[in-house]
Amino acid sequence: VKMFKKYVALDVGDVRIGVAKSDIMGILATPLEVIDRRKVKAVKRIEEILIQENTKSLVIGIPKSLDGTEKRQAEKVREFIEKLNKSIEGLEIFEVDERLTTVSADRLLNETNKKGALEKRKVVDKVAAAIILQTFLDRKK
Repeated sequence: VKMFKKYVALDVGDVRIGVAKSDIMGILATPLEVIDRRKVKAVKRIEEILIQENTKSLVIGIPKSLDGTEKRQAEKVREFIEKLNKSIEGLEIFEVDERLTTVSADRLLNETNKKGALEKRKVVDKVAAAIILQTFLDRKK
């Protein structure tokens, strides 16, 4: 019997972290929430989400430049991954190249939603996280 696995995905930014989750079968990604790093202890919140979703598997987008080299932002994400590993026991972390996800999330939302910019910004991060996760889940099949 193939064990199904749930995943939580993060789109890590300096100010906000988009969070998405997979269904119990690990097939479909859904946007979950956006963590505002200025207001919330991000690592603690992510730990709560993992408990709530009953998983230790995290998919994290690593921003690369279009030529494939890693930017400063990628270093920051890796530093954050280190923090997560130190604080949360037994994590399984998968990195996904997320070069185009924010762009696709943005496009997707432009097509579906004509609301204000701030509203969109709140949504775009968790949609980006869902796209990162969906990419990962599709590759895994």
